[in-house]
Amino acid sequence: MKEKKVVSDYVIIISMVVIMVVVFVTTLYPFLNSLAISFNHADDTILGGISIYPRVPTIANYKQIFTNPTIWKAYGITFARTILGAAGGLVVTGAMAFGLSRKNLVFRKFYTFFCLIPMYFGGGLIPTYFLIQTLGLRNNFLVYIIPNLVNIWNMILMRSYFQSVPDALEESSRIDGANYITIFFKIYWPVSTPIIATIALYFGVYHWNDWFMPNIYITNQDLKPMTSVLLSIISEAAFAERMAAAGAASFAGEASKGKQTNVRSITMATMITSIVPIVAIYPFLQRYFLKGIMVGSIKG
Repeated sequence: MKEKKVVSDYVIIISMVVIMVVVFVTTLYPFLNSLAISFNHADDTILGGISIYPRVPTIANYKQIFTNPTIWKAYGITFARTILGAAGGLVVTGAMAFGLSRKNLVFRKFYTFFCLIPMYFGGGLIPTYFLIQTLGLRNNFLVYIIPNLVNIWNMILMRSYFQSVPDALEESSRIDGANYITIFFKIYWPVSTPIIATIALYFGVYHWNDWFMPNIYITNQDLKPMTSVLLSIISEAAFAERMAAAGAASFAGEASKGKQTNVRSITMATMITSIVPIVAIYPFLQRYFLKGIMVGSIKG
């Protein structure tokens, strides 16, 4: 028999709906506002007051972005870094996790403890900078890849997932003469799709969004990723705002008037184009993400 709801049940349901709507609107509004500004005409943007839709729609902002060769170079560096970094990180971190998941590994506990030390203690920025310089990785594309091939937290998640795979798979493979490399790539890799998709997403998001390393180790503009270009555009916007606050508002307004784009609209358009590719990947990996992160984090 269906249980009849009382007044308190309706109060709880209505409260939950209201809270979820508020959270949804609060989360979505900044994105919609940025999207509206990116599609708005420059003369109207400087007036302010744009909410979630463009008052004077235009695609001039995006035309200026995609006709700029610097943007395309930055996109190329970002895509190359994300793909190579995620693939390399998966293979190296996965191989490390697979080794530490083997119960017959000599000094297994010592190696695991040794790997945990960098999670709590770092060498510092200056020693790391000198190390990168000594290795010849300054102004080198490989500075994006090599230092990030191993992530200890991702390794722990993958190791925990590998430990949940039945030992019978490895034993049967060993009987057939397979070595550990074959077992890793042909046995454990195919059956570990959830955790591999999860870790690939972690590595990909990190490499796509990272701005710290290029600003520290890269001075060659041809090697700058999208995040650095976006940061420079935002700095230009901040400088324009400071000039306006210092009394040059009328001059800034006259300088921007009649132009199809301005720094603020270009900033928003650049930001939208930089986040859309990585956001578009989430729906395809979502079904693996929850399963992978749950299994990888629960079993120790």
